[in-house]
Amino acid sequence: MFDPSKYSVKKAKPLPVLLLVDVSYSMSGAPIEEVNSALKDMIEAFKNEAQLETEIIISVITFGNEVAKCFPFTPAENITIESLVANGMTPMGTALKMAKDMIEDKEETPSRAYRPTVVLMSDGGPNDSWEQPMNDFISSGRSAKCDRMAMAIGNGADESVLNQFIEGCEHPLFRAENATEIAKFFQKVTMSVTTRSQSKTPNQVPKKEDLEVNKVKVESTVVSIDEDDGF
Repeated sequence: MFDPSKYSVKKAKPLPVLLLVDVSYSMSGAPIEEVNSALKDMIEAFKNEAQLETEIIISVITFGNEVAKCFPFTPAENITIESLVANGMTPMGTALKMAKDMIEDKEETPSRAYRPTVVLMSDGGPNDSWEQPMNDFISSGRSAKCDRMAMAIGNGADESVLNQFIEGCEHPLFRAENATEIAKFFQKVTMSVTTRSQSKTPNQVPKKEDLEVNKVKVESTVVSIDEDDGF
């Protein structure tokens, strides 16, 4: 007997990208303007990467003004994020807690999703309790499996904190000595994610030498996740 359900198109698997962005007062002016511009360019690039088997979904968590705010995971082609505004302190620990809750929640980050890319960027240091949230994120549960990237903006960024976030990952800490270099970091993040979306094995993370700006490759380094199992 003919069963049309047998011929349904396979639904694309999501590839989550979660950005943790410092929007404290010290990011005012050129830094936050560059972040807004680079974020817009990244989203446009992801929109052009629509694949039949892979769907890039994006979430942004901002931390400033003593709170963290979250834009939930949304497909790149549908997302609209208002310009970020810098104000307040640097509650990074709260942002890490929120990020971990999102990753561990299988409704928010489905088990069928590919390995998420999580990006942390800051121009200073946390002024809340961050040590335990950081340790929980990088060493336990589903969040420990994420591909992690980090950017230190300016000379005042606490690089020891950011280096702890990317410990054990393929990517070195990116240092943006001035606001104009922020776009270069976003280009590297974009290249890493789009390379994975084009790969036959999206759970594998591109080698750092393959992420030079304007250089596209699909070779990747092996990670300890079964490709058939999802995230």
